[in-house]
Amino acid sequence: MRSVLIRRVFKARGLSSSHVVWSKHLRFLLPMNCASVRHHSSGPGNQPSTPKWTQHSLNGYSKRKIEEATKETTKSKSWVKAYIALGSNLGDRIDWIEKACKHMNSSPEIKLIKTSSLWETDPMYVVDQDKFINGVCEISTTLEPIELLDTLQHIEVSLGRKKLIDKGPRNIDLDILFHGDSTYNDPRLQIPHPGISEREFVLRPLAEIAPLKPLNPASPWKTVQDSLNSLPVDTPLTTVTPLGRDAEPIRGLKADRKTHVMAIWNMTPDSFSDGGLHSEVSSGNLGRLTALTESTVQHGAHIIDVGGQSTAPKTEQQPTSVEIERVVPVIRSLRTSESFTGLISVDTYRAAVAEAAIEAGADIINDVSAGQLDPEMLKTMARLGKTVILMHMRGNPSTMAQASMQDYSPDGLIPTMAKELLARVAEAEAAGIYRWRIILDPGIGFAKSQSHALEILRRLDELRDWPGLQGLPWLVGTSRKKFIQRITGVSKPDQSQFGTAATVSAAIAGGADIVRVHDVEQMAQVAKMSDAIWRVSQEN
Repeated sequence: MRSVLIRRVFKARGLSSSHVVWSKHLRFLLPMNCASVRHHSSGPGNQPSTPKWTQHSLNGYSKRKIEEATKETTKSKSWVKAYIALGSNLGDRIDWIEKACKHMNSSPEIKLIKTSSLWETDPMYVVDQDKFINGVCEISTTLEPIELLDTLQHIEVSLGRKKLIDKGPRNIDLDILFHGDSTYNDPRLQIPHPGISEREFVLRPLAEIAPLKPLNPASPWKTVQDSLNSLPVDTPLTTVTPLGRDAEPIRGLKADRKTHVMAIWNMTPDSFSDGGLHSEVSSGNLGRLTALTESTVQHGAHIIDVGGQSTAPKTEQQPTSVEIERVVPVIRSLRTSESFTGLISVDTYRAAVAEAAIEAGADIINDVSAGQLDPEMLKTMARLGKTVILMHMRGNPSTMAQASMQDYSPDGLIPTMAKELLARVAEAEAAGIYRWRIILDPGIGFAKSQSHALEILRRLDELRDWPGLQGLPWLVGTSRKKFIQRITGVSKPDQSQFGTAATVSAAIAGGADIVRVHDVEQMAQVAKMSDAIWRVSQEN
């Protein structure tokens, strides 16, 4: 690279490459007509003449031009796909991994392409230590294997990694699994990584993003998925999805996990469930907010979802500034409240609202459109780095009730939803959202008929287990939906508690990790009872 740069410097100064030669061994410049280079005399009986250097000042060659030449050299290098294993078992394990990913992505010679889920695993080899969080990321890089190793080890050191015991506790661990399709053997590095085939904590996340990758170019018929399938059946691993603050993450594949209850706070004047809270908050009176907060927490809500724009069919859409004015004071009040230590979600499809809410103290972004209604949303989510909820919806609140939006032929409801959700997840990942930061919502009531709502509740487990969606957590929101009123015959939304209870129980039986409800006290009891029935350890 140095020789290329120097040749560009000389070219910029009006010199041709014939003026100089770069000696890789002596590491200095020699004139092309030097006798020691030419290896011939200037004539019979004559001694070779010693050439004179022509002085050329480089003062006019600016730092900017040197940087541009370096960038051009980097561009000329070929980009190679590589896979990096991520691990941590000290401190805030997920935070360490995310910091390492940001460090990698900040390098001009590394591009982070996609990430696996994060998996919680028991320690291997040295077993007397805490559980690990493990994952894999796919990158594109111009670095050669040893250069990449040096870069990753520099990141580890910059994050405070101190290797005291081989395979012992560590706050961050970055290993090169593959570098293109090549093999590499060096005292410091072997590629493919020699331990892949025996480590489920590597194979499991790797199979999410590269299932058909051969473990060894010498035997291309044996893939990552084949190796994972050949491992002995052991204690099932679980994915881990952070929620924020000091809250326990969602362990989406843990059989005895508890269901999170999300309370709905609609700060819109047309809301049928806020009991006049909107009018008091809009007038600056936050007294009732404090009492409601205490009641919500006492009755069992783990998350409060604050929204300032109705998504009911044919509802008038308010300006972004109005939505921000509705949600930000509430979020700020919640975050500063001594009685509330839970999580705050903002229910919005607008990037500007999401950003204002996160700045005010929100932990989660809940977007009913999965980034489809604001082109800036997915990029904003990625930059903010918070956990996001991506809901399945077609069209927008004005069009989602149309017959064409509710037509799931020819493949049927569940396969079509799965295909469309896979596309939403892929778009989120392409925007830079980590897979372990994604929660899905089937969107009951959004471009869905009554029969669709019931089918989703019956077949939620199929969606959870769909290839490409496995391991992702799910939120289900059925509270006070119109299909419940129609089936039970009640005339008002707040009379549908019993019908809602049945749907909440069905959602938990199908694997929902979060239920979004209006009537917190009653539905929290339903969730507890449903957990007792269906959320049982596999050892029991």
